[in-house]
Amino acid sequence: MSGAQEIRVLVVEDDPVAADAHALYAGRVEGFRVVGVAHSRAAAVRLLDRVPVDLILLDLYLPDGHGLALLRALRAAGHAADVIAVTSARDLAVVREGVSLGVVQYVLKPFAFATLRDRLTRYAEFRGAAGEASGQDEVDRALAVLRAPQPATLPKGLSGPTLEAVTRSLREAPAGLTAAEAGAAVGISRITARRYLEHLVTEGRAVRAPQYGQIGRPELQYRWRETIR
Repeated sequence: MSGAQEIRVLVVEDDPVAADAHALYAGRVEGFRVVGVAHSRAAAVRLLDRVPVDLILLDLYLPDGHGLALLRALRAAGHAADVIAVTSARDLAVVREGVSLGVVQYVLKPFAFATLRDRLTRYAEFRGAAGEASGQDEVDRALAVLRAPQPATLPKGLSGPTLEAVTRSLREAPAGLTAAEAGAAVGISRITARRYLEHLVTEGRAVRAPQYGQIGRPELQYRWRETIR
């Protein structure tokens, strides 16, 4: 998207850990800039009243109301930002209602960075289309850009729930954790915990450094990478 205007993103997610992750993910995709994070419907409305937003990454389960209720209110107030629902909701009736309100994509939790990157890249391509279509085929191709034929998944052997548990444990440990400590906190082996921690490092959500001061080989210490806003 070189030379194109950045797409301004608002993350609406009540879980601080997930919100940080979604903001970090979106900020890593070229052409996108996170302009705010809201943990509730009310906070999202306040932010939208003062900050221009092109795209909302919207959780549907908010502490002060359903995400689609927020979206209905925004449409009634004239907010035209597009929406990608980032949610665990699998009710197809909710999906249909979301589409009618302008939800252009659904990303089901849990997901890897590659999944959101793919959806954002497709959205940017769709948004960047300009001019008049020559016919039905061109219209169909433009709409097909939004459809992901094969969703990205976590690496083989990793599960979403365990990844969320390891992420939460690491996020709640300011001093960081070794693989052994993370494994003990979650109830998995050190080797398994290290695989999840290394995945978080690869995804840019954690950093690692050797921990010295003990006899023998130093252990790796993993720390949550705070999102800069």
